[in-house]
Amino acid sequence: MTTPGANRGLLEVFRQRHLLSLIVRKEVQIRYRGSIFGWLWSYVKPLVQFVVFFVAIGVFLGLNDRVDYFPIYLLSGITVVTFFNEAFSNGTRSLVDNAALIKKIYLPREMFPIASMMIAAVNTVPQIIVVIAISLFFGWAPTFASLGAILLALVIIAVLASGLGLFFGSINVTFRDAQSFVEIIVMVAIWASPVMYEWTQVANVVPDWLFVLYRLNPITAAVELFHYGVWFPLGPDASPLPDLWMYGLIALVTSLIALVIGQLVFRRLEGRFAQDL
Repeated sequence: MTTPGANRGLLEVFRQRHLLSLIVRKEVQIRYRGSIFGWLWSYVKPLVQFVVFFVAIGVFLGLNDRVDYFPIYLLSGITVVTFFNEAFSNGTRSLVDNAALIKKIYLPREMFPIASMMIAAVNTVPQIIVVIAISLFFGWAPTFASLGAILLALVIIAVLASGLGLFFGSINVTFRDAQSFVEIIVMVAIWASPVMYEWTQVANVVPDWLFVLYRLNPITAAVELFHYGVWFPLGPDASPLPDLWMYGLIALVTSLIALVIGQLVFRRLEGRFAQDL
């Protein structure tokens, strides 16, 4: 028998997965409430991004000539970083945004950062579909390796964003400066990984030890895994990130460590939530 009010952390969240699904469904429905076209906007936005990247950056700045299938390369990287930024940012704010609910009823508080990650995942699905559809048009042929790379990239981001959301979300309850710090992190994230540029440009200008640190960034590994799954099957004149699969596994372990640390800090600070909110 479970003691009333007992919290087993993340295990309790998934034990109450029906409540979790209700929160996710409610937030997704709110996003499109009052919209005539609803989910259609989720597909229009990445398509417009593709056209903008192709014309503004690819044609005007000449990157279509320097990087094969550059719009797909760029849109793939942005898809991964957008997933991370949305999940991380919303996870950090989730406890403060749900202060009234937290103070009124008991439920696992970890549910809010985890729900934020799942909502971000749902919002990312249309963009992934658009990227894959465009890649199919250009001749993308999926393999077990490419599909495995895409899945691993998304799992890395989901776990990492959840861990950081738990960590910064719990701190943000007492110190709202955490939210500003997170805004800086998400602003830097797109430049700290090979989204707007290729990894070779980093390898050519930084010392070896710094390039190793660059590859140890879980977002770098996730972006390159997504590139490996969507962009590399098109046959661009480029090479995958060195030791990509090894660094992908390291990124997964790093993300799991972040999740454990985030849960420990969350549990340590949870007793002050109702008071500080």
